[in-house]
Amino acid sequence: MKTYDLPNTTLQASSIILGFMRIEALDDEQIRTLVATARDAGVTVFDHADIYGSELHACERRFGETVSFSSSEREQVIIQSKVGIRAGFFDFSAEHILHEVDKSLAALRTDYLDLLLLHRPDTLVEPAEVAAAFDALHSAGKVRNFGVSNHTPGQIELLKTAVTQPLVVNQVQLSVTHAPLIATGLAANIGGLDQSVVRDNGLLDYARINGITLQAWSPFQKGFSDGVFLGDRENYAELNNVLDELAAQFGVTPTGIATAWITRHPANIQVVLGTTNPSRVAEAAAGSNIKLNREQWYRIYRAAGHTLP
Repeated sequence: MKTYDLPNTTLQASSIILGFMRIEALDDEQIRTLVATARDAGVTVFDHADIYGSELHACERRFGETVSFSSSEREQVIIQSKVGIRAGFFDFSAEHILHEVDKSLAALRTDYLDLLLLHRPDTLVEPAEVAAAFDALHSAGKVRNFGVSNHTPGQIELLKTAVTQPLVVNQVQLSVTHAPLIATGLAANIGGLDQSVVRDNGLLDYARINGITLQAWSPFQKGFSDGVFLGDRENYAELNNVLDELAAQFGVTPTGIATAWITRHPANIQVVLGTTNPSRVAEAAAGSNIKLNREQWYRIYRAAGHTLP
């Protein structure tokens, strides 16, 4: 398993993150097997959010009820959660952040979060309120590091006008077929091409310049919410043929190659898995350390339908 030193932290993190937004209906043994498979594969980062589940903190609660770590094991894993989405609106008020973190800690049965992420941008954000909440959480030892999710460079810079802690991660959507994060920069300054439309204000370059680690959610999804491209030969025949060929060459599955396409990037992007299938976790982990060469990487990119001028 490839690992990354997260800039501006003491954390060494696995390139694969296991997300728990779908575990509420699993039984205890299924959850333990999922976590054990991930740990055996080298996964050290576990991703949560207060909104995951049929009610607030439901998936965090199932994790806390089922998974227990010794004190030494707890120091070896990174537990992160997200806050800020409410029913019909976003809320980065200090009161909401502080309340939800306490609820998350209780549900997860842990004394601290290694990372707390602001979940989706709140356009009504008051940076001073976020700063006050972060300061209180950090000084109390409840949260050790902070980050954001789905934020643009400008939104991060706005937070930094008051927040003093480094914002060390940004969780964003990325797969080889849903890749404006990367594809826009490769087709810059071409009129009339949809791929050239800037949708995130140069987030990839901004993250690399500022030492922010990107975490890719929905890494196998076709579009925003269109299902997976793996095995979809009706819409992505060429891509799946290339994935199959490279999978055979490297001795992994197409899932492993799709993972390797992301982890190969020098930005050290982490891959967030939302699966509840232990085999899929193992397959992704097997691909995370494969270093595709430039020709292979761009071949996958082109097979996904992107323009390479």
